[in-house]
Amino acid sequence: MAKCSDGNDGDAELDRMFRALADGTRRAMVARLANGPASVSQLAEPFGMALPTVVQHLRVLEEARIVSSEKVGRVRTYQLVPDALVPANAWIVAHRRPQERKLDRLGDYLTNQHTQED
Repeated sequence: MAKCSDGNDGDAELDRMFRALADGTRRAMVARLANGPASVSQLAEPFGMALPTVVQHLRVLEEARIVSSEKVGRVRTYQLVPDALVPANAWIVAHRRPQERKLDRLGDYLTNQHTQED
């Protein structure tokens, strides 16, 4: 998997994760799994798609290490991997903070301008 321009080792992991979450069906599956484990057929119910298609979506999530699965008998059950989304959240927070600081400075500037006009 290609790395981002800054060359960090965690970039490949983030790339896989964001690609997996870029699809609305997979995000819906992650949201469903936040409520607890579910079988492939349970995950397929709201989508009206063939089970092989659902399994393909789940494979992408599993390769991104967002979900894991366990097979008992003929039933494969999926669950969220604990703390799987922590790296994505950390990346988002790290890139949000500079923007928040800029907005805070703008707010301070506008408040000072308003105070000076009074």
